[in-house]
Parts: sequence; structure tokens; C-alpha cells
Amino acid sequence: MSDKLFLGDYSYSSWSLRAWLLFHRFGIPATIEIVDFMKAGVAEQMSRFSPARTVPTLVLSDGTVIWDSLALAEELASRHPDAGHWPSDPTMRATARSLAAEMHSSFGTLRELCPMNLRAAYSDTPVSEALQADLARIETIWGFALDRSRGPWLCGDYSVADAFFAPVAARIAGYALPVGDQARSYVAAHLADPAFRRWRAMGLARGATLPWYDRDYAQLPWPGPTPRPARAIDKGEAENTTCPYSGDPVTHLMESEGRIFGFCNAFCRDKTVNDPDAWPKFVAMRDGTN
Repeated sequence: MSDKLFLGDYSYSSWSLRAWLLFHRFGIPATIEIVDFMKAGVAEQMSRFSPARTVPTLVLSDGTVIWDSLALAEELASRHPDAGHWPSDPTMRATARSLAAEMHSSFGTLRELCPMNLRAAYSDTPVSEALQADLARIETIWGFALDRSRGPWLCGDYSVADAFFAPVAARIAGYALPVGDQARSYVAAHLADPAFRRWRAMGLARGATLPWYDRDYAQLPWPGPTPRPARAIDKGEAENTTCPYSGDPVTHLMESEGRIFGFCNAFCRDKTVNDPDAWPKFVAMRDGTN
């Protein structure tokens, strides 16, 4: 049995995004199982892996259960020491650990008032004094790290700290929250990150819109990079005969910029429709570089 990572809805589960990035961004394989928020309570669905009651949860091949995101990050770093989860420089590593720990335990007002929602973006979000305090603290610690590391990520190369703050960047962007230039640039780096774009594209392709995450604010287009135009189609002749992801025969079609491509199922097609340039295997096939 391979390691199995249980995740929640791609569009809404901020801690699931963090856990997925800890695997995907660092090249660690795991079997993904989605816990459907519309099916039943998460604790009920995770009851067979006691004491886990939330997502993400990692169940290792030997039956070990890891149900806390920070513990998951540390355990992955211990089991995969060459993956680069933490910076190699001792000072930057200590900074990254402090950043991840503070994210893990703080910013309750931001979480409550601005839940992650990758299906919508808003303007005119009310900023209370408590929310402004959270934003000010985030800018302080981001600036502290970036001034010392010189970027491009918080502690130089991408680390656990960046995975932990990816949903915060999504919240700041998705609710058009007021931050300074340095913080805005860091947020933009997350929105442009191909791994983040792949996660969002999957969220748009899978799962229902959950109305309790909606806010009654004016809506905006998603503030990340504008995807290359693409659409699902029912008829046509694909340039490829096998899916770029699975290698299985083509059954579902997509048109983009006058060209037709095929995929082995609706999910493979739809995640690609949502952001064609985010998927290296598709891009390599499309551009003839594979």
C-alpha cells in the first residue's frame, strides 16, 4: 500500500492545499483521496483512521496516521531529507520554521472573515480593526524574511513556509485586501506559481460550489494570470490519440486556439481547459517538446 493523503475540496480547503504542496512541490508521491464535503461530516468520513478527524490527513504505508499539517511537514522533511522542505542555511531554516509555526497558530480573524475560495474574487471587503491587525502582522513577518533572503520566496528557495502561506496569499488576492508593494509581489508569485495554478484548475473542475463560502461583496475576475483560452467540445478529431497524463485512449475533447486535443476522461480534460499552460505534460505534447 502506498502512502495515502486525504484532502478536502480543492477550492475551499486551505489546509489541504498546504499539504498537497508539501508533496507536489517537492516531488514526493502519494495516492490522493478526496473527502467530499457534501457527502457527510469530515470527522465521520475519517473515523476509520482514528484519531484523525480533519483533512489533510496522511496515512503512511505502514499504517502510521499523521493528522496535523505542521507535523506532516516535519515528518516529510525527516523522511525525505534531500527534498528541500526546509532551507539548508541554519538562519533561514529557523526563520522558515518560525513562519510556518506562526501561520499554523495565528491569523484567526483572516481565516474567519475571508475563508479561502478559489472559485470567486471580491472587492470592497470590509476590513475591521482585527483583520487589519492580522494583515499588518503578515506584512511584518513576510518583510522580515524577504529582506534577509532576497527572495524569490520567503526564505530563498520555496519551502514549507511558502506552502503554509499559499492560502493566505489566495485570501489577500481573492478579497482584494490592502497590503503594500512587497506583500503584493509575494502574493502575485503564488498566483503565478504553476503548482498553485494546477491546484486551482483542479478545484474548478471537481467539486460543487459551496454557498456557505460565498460573500455578499462585489465580484471581480480572478486576479491571477489569465489562462490561455480553451473549451470542452463534444465532436472533432484530436491531434493526439492518447491522454498526455495517463497514456490511455482519448475519449474527451478540448479546443484551444483552433486546435483539438484529447484526454482519457472529463477530469483530465476539464482541469486542462481551466488553465492549459499550468500542465507540463500537456504543454510538452501541445508544443511538440515531449
